Amino acid sequence: MNTIEALIGRRTAHHYTTEPVPQDWVVEALEAAIRAPNHKLTNPWRFFQIGAQTRPEIVEIALEAKRAFREITSADEAAIRSKVGDSSVLILVGQALAKEEARRKEDYASVACAIQNFSLAMWDHGVATKWSTGPFVTHEKTYELLGIDPKEIELVGAVFAGYPKVIPQTPRTPLSEVFRVLP
Repeated sequence: MNTIEALIGRRTAHHYTTEPVPQDWVVEALEAAIRAPNHKLTNPWRFFQIGAQTRPEIVEIALEAKRAFREITSADEAAIRSKVGDSSVLILVGQALAKEEARRKEDYASVACAIQNFSLAMWDHGVATKWSTGPFVTHEKTYELLGIDPKEIELVGAVFAGYPKVIPQTPRTPLSEVFRVLP
């Protein structure tokens, strides 16, 4: 697959098969992630792969986080358990926090680029991803579980990865609506 095919073809998947993704592909994708553009080479990204023993704890945190906003039904609970628990790979992504606000903004952009690089590298193997910023990501118990201080590292998302059950077709705004050439 060439770069343009990967960029245009990559899709966010919401449901995954049970087939495991090889760990060496995860490592390869993380190597691609840390090659993201990064002003001043601050390397702000931090990756936390959630293993099989830790995943149930993350699922429970996700349920608790959702219950903090509203009462959940058994169908809601099943959906959360599936969303957080079913992908072959779950990586929480953090940003090391710089002291200066301008640097933090630049670093966040770099972390976002790293997530895109990771997603494209996985897609090269036929593995789909989903970047989620659900409330469990920034829940205080998530920080405790990972052993990180939210004043030093801010969690900016969860990336789920696995073989997609369905590759969704996502409509995109035509380029002509978002692009102008000035004289």
